[in-house]
Amino acid sequence: MHKRLLLSLATAISTVSAAEIKVSVEVPRLPVAEYHRPYVAIWIENADGHVADLSVWYDLKLRDREGEKWLKDLRQWWRRSGRALELPIDGLSAATRPVGQHSLRFADDHPALAALVPGDYQLLVEAAREVGGRELVRLPFSWPVTEQVSHQAAGSSELGKIQLNIQP
Repeated sequence: MHKRLLLSLATAISTVSAAEIKVSVEVPRLPVAEYHRPYVAIWIENADGHVADLSVWYDLKLRDREGEKWLKDLRQWWRRSGRALELPIDGLSAATRPVGQHSLRFADDHPALAALVPGDYQLLVEAAREVGGRELVRLPFSWPVTEQVSHQAAGSSELGKIQLNIQP
């Protein structure tokens, strides 16, 4: 009986405190002769700087890990975190994405979110494309949340609409 009560209590507590972050990133169709999929980094920062990486999209299939050499073109992410990482990282590294809307979900038990202390943060999405440009989009948010929060912004060239939805 006590085990069942403790299990029910633990389930209730984890359900109440469970939060989820959903990020939607649009890769726009660009009217260019030579199109390459963008490299993209998604991470969280506080006022002191880099806090946690969520995802990095790059060419994983190039011979001799050649795709990693171009990650430095994601300048902000590279300076704050990328150069210190040993890639590929399971759960962080992913292939580049085609034109369209792409969604990512992160539960509060994800290492990046589990380490967040209460405070103000920014979600950053940076894109760089070969024979193209670079762009950085920032979305502010506070952690933890007590009610559903939605933010959105749009890039002007390499990124389209970026959406951040946080549910308690």
